[in-house]
Amino acid sequence: MEINLNQNKNLKLFKLISEVAAKNDQSVFLVGGFVRDLLMKREIPTDIDFVTEGNGIELAKAVAKELNPNLKVSVFKNYGTAMFRHNGLDLEFVGARKESYAEDSRKPFVENGTLEDDQKRRDFTINAMAISLNQNNFGDLIDPFEGISDLKNKILRTPLAPIQTYSDDPLRMMRAIRFAATLHFKIEEDSLKAIKSENERIKIVSLERIMVEFNKIMLAEKPSKGLKILEETGLLELFMPELTALKGIEEIEGQTHKDNFWHTLEVVDNISKNTENLWLRWAALLHDIGKAPTKKFVEGSGWTFHGHEFLGSKMVKALFYRLKLPLGTDMKYVQKLVKLSSRPIALIDDGTSDSALRRLLFDAGEDLEDLFILNKADITTKNSSKQAKFKRNFEEVALKIKEVEEKDHVRNFQPPISGEEIMEMFNLKPSREIGILKEKVKEAILEGEIANDKEEARNFVIKEGEKLGLILSK
Repeated sequence: MEINLNQNKNLKLFKLISEVAAKNDQSVFLVGGFVRDLLMKREIPTDIDFVTEGNGIELAKAVAKELNPNLKVSVFKNYGTAMFRHNGLDLEFVGARKESYAEDSRKPFVENGTLEDDQKRRDFTINAMAISLNQNNFGDLIDPFEGISDLKNKILRTPLAPIQTYSDDPLRMMRAIRFAATLHFKIEEDSLKAIKSENERIKIVSLERIMVEFNKIMLAEKPSKGLKILEETGLLELFMPELTALKGIEEIEGQTHKDNFWHTLEVVDNISKNTENLWLRWAALLHDIGKAPTKKFVEGSGWTFHGHEFLGSKMVKALFYRLKLPLGTDMKYVQKLVKLSSRPIALIDDGTSDSALRRLLFDAGEDLEDLFILNKADITTKNSSKQAKFKRNFEEVALKIKEVEEKDHVRNFQPPISGEEIMEMFNLKPSREIGILKEKVKEAILEGEIANDKEEARNFVIKEGEKLGLILSK
């Protein structure tokens, strides 16, 4: 089958590479994701891989020299690859190779091979197709494993026996699930069975690499598609047991609770309709993780999960640390949203005080809107009237909060009187009393005892300072 490259915006580049390869007496082929996405008519990636049945490093240097003698070529001798950047494209050249693997590593032993050897080592048939850039058959599709058929039928199948493919490089199991979630493909039945049987092999893969694939699943249009397969194959339990611990429904004295795992997946899908913020999606994924360890049946009251938000927020840090996820602002953001995840629900009441609204504003700060997006996603009832009522209530709370904020200015709260000013008022050096007075000012504003105003805060500090036995400076 011939692929028409004449309309491709990179045709001029491909023709030049073809000519350079011919001069070097080398073959050259387009391979990998570029070929797949070209055939799927998706947006063409900016990284393009080339395979040669020869020396990939020499070919890369020759092409770079022809394009621009000043181009810097990065060489990776151990892998026989070289790459450079040209006109916004990352071009990588590699010699065709065959691979074999040790039991305890996903790093292969590599030796020179043919194009067919190189295609066999690919993860899926849809990624094992090549397009010839050789002058005698320029544009020919080389597809020994019927990848074009799998593309049309949206099937993920491995070129070799699935067990061998996944055992050799267990990261391919995560890639299979990621492609299923992001490309809307189905994993072929034997392949799915092989992932289940080889799932323990994932333990030889670094958590950093696992999380790269997992985050791509989390950024899918409907993440639950990938999360369900991760659960079904047993992979999820191996690296995120806190999440799978939410599975199941218990019954005591005729009372049950919902399955918090499947509820969580619904929440993640709901939030994904409204945000592409990866860490807000993570907050949805982890908002209930504290429910498994806090679950308790109380006679006369039924099932309770008391304090699950507080415990869940503490679990977030341990989980991020273990999974090698970022421990800075992203982790703190997720922690904060998990901890506050049930607060707005408690405010859905006509009798809600301004004090409670001010405290939520103070605690949520600039993340209040994201908290509300999470709360709305958390409404998974199938009862349409209940769903409408919950959403109406949230809108009312949002309106009340807006009114309080306009009046009291407590979002991103800055105290109206500083520690330095308090020290000057009482002629004090830095001391415990300064902290006490600053905290009292904050509490008085949040409780509505005084306005968020410098003069009121100053008068309040004078009274409170006197109670502490402090003497006002003359």
